Amino acid sequence: MSKGLIVRSPGGPEALEWVDLPDAAPGPGEVLLRQTAVGVNFIDVYYRSGLYPWPQTPLVPGAEAAGIVEEVGPGVTGLKTGDRVVYTVPTGAYREMRVMPAERLVKLPEGLPSEVIAGAFLKGLTTQYLVTGSYVLKPGDTILVHAAAGGVGQLLGQWAAAIGATAIGTAGGPEKCALARTCGYAHVIDYRSEDFVAEVMRITDGKGCEAVYDSVGADTWRGSLACLALRGSFVNFGQSSGKIEGFQMLDLAKGSYTAVRPVLFHYIAGRAELESRSADLFSRILDGSLKVDISATYRLEDAARAHRDLEARRTTGSVILTV
Repeated sequence: MSKGLIVRSPGGPEALEWVDLPDAAPGPGEVLLRQTAVGVNFIDVYYRSGLYPWPQTPLVPGAEAAGIVEEVGPGVTGLKTGDRVVYTVPTGAYREMRVMPAERLVKLPEGLPSEVIAGAFLKGLTTQYLVTGSYVLKPGDTILVHAAAGGVGQLLGQWAAAIGATAIGTAGGPEKCALARTCGYAHVIDYRSEDFVAEVMRITDGKGCEAVYDSVGADTWRGSLACLALRGSFVNFGQSSGKIEGFQMLDLAKGSYTAVRPVLFHYIAGRAELESRSADLFSRILDGSLKVDISATYRLEDAARAHRDLEARRTTGSVILTV
């Protein structure tokens, strides 16, 4: 037996229970992992709360982790005992030991610490597909990014700056705005004291942005649309403030806008795409063009506290659970 966290029915952070979980031997094409660090993401909150439907009950939350290969099942090639690996899947990571399909594991290169990537793999791959797939970010573009001091927000600002795009970020309060300014943003707007739509239009001389990356949802989507340039793209990839309601296709007609609601796992469904996007992310971290901020570390059994801090927006950057 090893330990892990389960949720028996949807609820708040208190619904997380620290329990014994039965271990299993890896079958054909599988690998047994001893996990060393687990990332914390809003998708974990969405599943725990019941916003997203559960694949099984009870639920083991957790969408990313890094670990060490303990045992390799029959037919597995390319991995061996002792290899350091990382993965992201929708659920199941909040545990000490885990059997995983080998095809969903990515081997870590030398020089990339497991703790760093455990809290940045999902966010990093999200950033990668956002700027190369959902909207192809180009040098000279101007974009707006909400939650600029968050995990994805910090990486988006750096990625945009690295390719020659201008990033405008929103954040709540002086401290988070100051942090966002260190992450590649040319302009940062404090949404608590400023009208972000008016500020974006001032900054862009009334033109607006080629794209808006919005992970906040309910509180921001109308303003996000109002910040778009003609034929701009609204990329909604999360809903930390709640689900978008009231949206109509006619809302896009004002500027022939495009709207997309992408999901990371559709962009890494195939092995080749998982490997290529991971390689791009790893190379940018290793060459220093992306710096990962691990802002908070908790023990795995203290995940409820991590969830409370995340939902209260007391965290910035990446949050990890150590095993």
